[in-house]
Amino acid sequence: MTGRQQEMRLVVDRELCVGAGQCALSTPELFDQGDDGRVVLRRTLPEDELAAKSRTAVDLCPSGALTLTDD
Repeated sequence: MTGRQQEMRLVVDRELCVGAGQCALSTPELFDQGDDGRVVLRRTLPEDELAAKSRTAVDLCPSGALTLTDD
């Protein structure tokens, strides 16, 4: 281990997004919807309580447009 703590990163694929809005409804601190209805990411590195909320948003996404990765 290098001493650098891994960070959880949110990744959005706007091409997959169907505009259901579950992410924006569940976690408006991290997600919004653009004029086209598709997801807009507000923050890529959720920390603390937002990390748990981001997992929920990923699980709620019907199109699979949201993913979490470890850097």
